[in-house]
Amino acid sequence: MGYVKEQIRVIKERDPAIKSSAEVFLYPSFYALLFHRWGHWFYKRKHFFVARLISQIARGLTGIEIHPGATIGKGLFIDHGMGVVIGETCEIGDNVTIYHGVTLGGTGKDHGKRHPTIGNNVMISAGAKVLGPFKVGDNSRIAANAVVLQEIPEDSTVVGIPGKVVRIQGKRVNPCNELDQVKMPDPVKMEICRLKEMISTLENKLQTVETKLGMEIQPNEPILQKPLEGKYTYCNEECSAKEACNHYGNENKPIKDKKQERSK
Repeated sequence: MGYVKEQIRVIKERDPAIKSSAEVFLYPSFYALLFHRWGHWFYKRKHFFVARLISQIARGLTGIEIHPGATIGKGLFIDHGMGVVIGETCEIGDNVTIYHGVTLGGTGKDHGKRHPTIGNNVMISAGAKVLGPFKVGDNSRIAANAVVLQEIPEDSTVVGIPGKVVRIQGKRVNPCNELDQVKMPDPVKMEICRLKEMISTLENKLQTVETKLGMEIQPNEPILQKPLEGKYTYCNEECSAKEACNHYGNENKPIKDKKQERSK
């Protein structure tokens, strides 16, 4: 009964679609974790065949494959769950949320620890792949379809392929409460923003040189487009990455400011 009460609490907290406690018994996560508890009990007592049999039965019923050797903390919620794979040496902390299509896997055939360790209060969005024997720090979130191949610090957001870390400005969050898989920064767009600022800076310097020399330098081909009217900012109003740039900390400083900091 303790397991049932815990699952009712967890699912009601993290899934707004649930309307009654009875619906918990319709969630594949409920049965996948229940079967894993049984399988893990046999695995620890070295009844490996029975443990894997239970794991495979759960996989067929739920679409969630959890190796019986995996260590799982309290409050794990696997939403939808189809296609989730959790490897043998994977360790999952408390209050973790995982969406469908997630793989917590290894990168080779080495023995020993070869799967990731997931900290507490971590959210792993749909389709993300976390591959290797490293740790994902507490209070972190991994964006949809990100591919994470290296250790992630605490309180971080990871996006892209391969995954890149974008820290949130000095603000500790609990992503399992937010469950926001949409408002994620785009590192590619942020790089484009930096390139735009660099081009603007070079154009301004070139114009200064032209003014001092009293001449106009004409390139053989129109390499650079004419900048927008008004002074360039790091992220102008027409930039589609404006929200990401403004929200994600150290990345929203103009290049010239970073140069000044290095010169100091």
